[in-house]
Amino acid sequence: MDQIKGQLTSSLKENADKLKNILDINTNFDIIYKEMRIGGKDAGFFFIDGFVKDDVMQKLMSSFEGITEDKMTETAEEFSKQWISYVEVDMENEIPNLIRSILSGVVTLLIEGYDKALEIDCRTYPMRGVEEPEKDRVMRGSRDGFVETVVFNTALIRRRIRNPELSMEITSVGKSSKTDIVISYMKDRVDQSFLQNLKERIQNIQIDSLTMNQQSLAECLYKRSWFNPFPKFKYTERPDTASASLLEGNIVVLIDNSPSAMILPTSVFDIIEEADDYYFPPITGTYLRFSRFLITFLTLILTPTWLLLMKNPQWIPQWLDFIKPVEEKR
Repeated sequence: MDQIKGQLTSSLKENADKLKNILDINTNFDIIYKEMRIGGKDAGFFFIDGFVKDDVMQKLMSSFEGITEDKMTETAEEFSKQWISYVEVDMENEIPNLIRSILSGVVTLLIEGYDKALEIDCRTYPMRGVEEPEKDRVMRGSRDGFVETVVFNTALIRRRIRNPELSMEITSVGKSSKTDIVISYMKDRVDQSFLQNLKERIQNIQIDSLTMNQQSLAECLYKRSWFNPFPKFKYTERPDTASASLLEGNIVVLIDNSPSAMILPTSVFDIIEEADDYYFPPITGTYLRFSRFLITFLTLILTPTWLLLMKNPQWIPQWLDFIKPVEEKR
């Protein structure tokens, strides 16, 4: 992708030949180029089979059949406004951006005489239902969960936070994979310095692909250190938990192809939280969280301390003599 350069011209044949050569459509059976005539001019569609349903493409092409030569516009922008009824339509002239859009599933329309391509976002990703995640089940609350499609995940959050201060910035990471990453935050509540630092870290990532999704991203953002055993991120598959974290001023990172969200910054108190805590009264939720924290502390401190004292019984003070093992008399 880095070696691909250039811009479109007004010649359909020249543009189509360039894209065909780059995409190697003679080898790749799932990359389709469909030719037709629109308003007396030659035109062609590039799309990925499996990202666009057949009935959608048929409706799209049939909507252009009634265009006559006298109704054709002079520019691609005017054609888009007058004849394309889909909501998401963009103009693109740069070939690298076009290749990325086509491989992402966007239908690309080239028309003779236009030096810009029309990108029609009518893709439909294969996906499962937004059922409740197995590991984050709750006794009360919503029963939906994140899926592997990032657009659906952002919609689940938008459904819960209807505030213009909610910002969702998208970028891509990976030289080969070009994985979409969404950084979500509340503009009036987030720590701006931490947000800027996170953006710079993501932009400076040099990696071929995010093979393991959020785990690969986590390892690229913060290197592991032996003296800090605690995780630096909190993960959740529940959109209500992610929304609550956003309203608390945290940052939520969504990765395409991953059904979980990364929440940061995080602390020990965040890690021991459970989704049910948000649905209990404040006193009950605080009690359960404190109990969990106390048990976690005792597990980390009390057990190794007891083992150390058993190995060195001379260190045991007199008032703790009862913890010493006693040999049975026979």
